[in-house]
Amino acid sequence: MTNLTHPLTKELINWFSKAKRDLPWRQTSDPYKIWLSEIILQQTRVEQGLPYYMSFVENYPDVHALANASEDQVMRTWQGLGYYSRARNLHATSKYISQELNGVFPKTHAEIEKLKGVGPYTSAAIASIAFNETVPVIDGNVFRFISRLYGVYDDIMKNASRKTFLSILEELISNEFPGDFNQAMMEFGATVCKPKPDCSSCLFTQSCFAFENNKQSELPVKIKKLKIKTRYLQYFVLENATHVLMRRRKESIWQGLYEFYLSEEANEDFVVPEFLKNIADKLVERYSTKHLLTHQKLMITFYSITINDENQLKAMAKEHDLELIDRKEVLNLPKPKPIVNFLEETEF
Repeated sequence: MTNLTHPLTKELINWFSKAKRDLPWRQTSDPYKIWLSEIILQQTRVEQGLPYYMSFVENYPDVHALANASEDQVMRTWQGLGYYSRARNLHATSKYISQELNGVFPKTHAEIEKLKGVGPYTSAAIASIAFNETVPVIDGNVFRFISRLYGVYDDIMKNASRKTFLSILEELISNEFPGDFNQAMMEFGATVCKPKPDCSSCLFTQSCFAFENNKQSELPVKIKKLKIKTRYLQYFVLENATHVLMRRRKESIWQGLYEFYLSEEANEDFVVPEFLKNIADKLVERYSTKHLLTHQKLMITFYSITINDENQLKAMAKEHDLELIDRKEVLNLPKPKPIVNFLEETEF
């Protein structure tokens, strides 16, 4: 296709030029900042991701600054955003670009997709927006918009369905303005063709399969359902007036973040760790919360116990792979969101 020969393409890009939200990553062609925004917005709403984007740009204005930051600094800046593997991949990729590519960002969809933490959607978005490459993006918003518009009943959870959607998008995408087209598709899905669509504001109701047949609630087809697992976590805050025991998590989604001594149980029953049983009467329940992840529901309870004997606290740290942390430093450490909330609620 050449330029804007398809009427939908022209109308959609014209709509985007007037209706698009004023977002900082739309005011630049810097691939570093576009990449940063795309990684932050994976699994994250724009309203939630925007302050994190601004913080990253302020603290790490270019890829060299991000590469030269410590892991703790990066994780602290990311703290609360969730899906922490994104932050680790972001940091690792910044080092690769800074050190191996001399700070020059790859320019093609195929090369960008080779970067750690970058998949087909993110690479297509960066390539089209930063480098004007004619390659369509597919995210949840695009799946929803296209499936309703054209009446596509392919299950969007199946990889094979991407070919169906890609064939449609390749007919629509503008060779002249591929970045604007891709952003317009995503913006329209995010603000008009939402899960509960605003059909009264839609430009395409006269040609929309779902609107004409009242099938908005049926499309897109998404058959696969995630099984939600409930986990019961008990955190034990071992502390005195000046120090608290914490450890840096070495695995799972919270890898690299600091947490208190953790005991995970099969149900919600309270279980005292063996090494605390002789002083269990001093344990105090401080805070309970529920934390939802994509496929997990975490039921978390915090207990605290004051151990005034500094030598006893140090012995516990050594025996249970914990660190003796100055209380003043706790707030500066990168931590999972539930622990941040605990510290705020209890005015630690």
